[in-house]
Amino acid sequence: MADYTRTVKKALMQEGCYFLRYGKGDHEIWYSPITGRNIVVDGSITKRSSALKTLKKAGVDKRV
Repeated sequence: MADYTRTVKKALMQEGCYFLRYGKGDHEIWYSPITGRNIVVDGSITKRSSALKTLKKAGVDKRV
């Protein structure tokens, strides 16, 4: 299975999003200045659709 976590985090950082804190389990909380919201990023994103949903919530228009 593919691991999209690193790709998602890199795309978020390139758009100005940044890590805030750790959440429950292997989740992380990131802040998106594009949307002005906190985004939950899973520590092990294995599905492409989940990666795209996370980027969409952050307001990042990139394909993985």
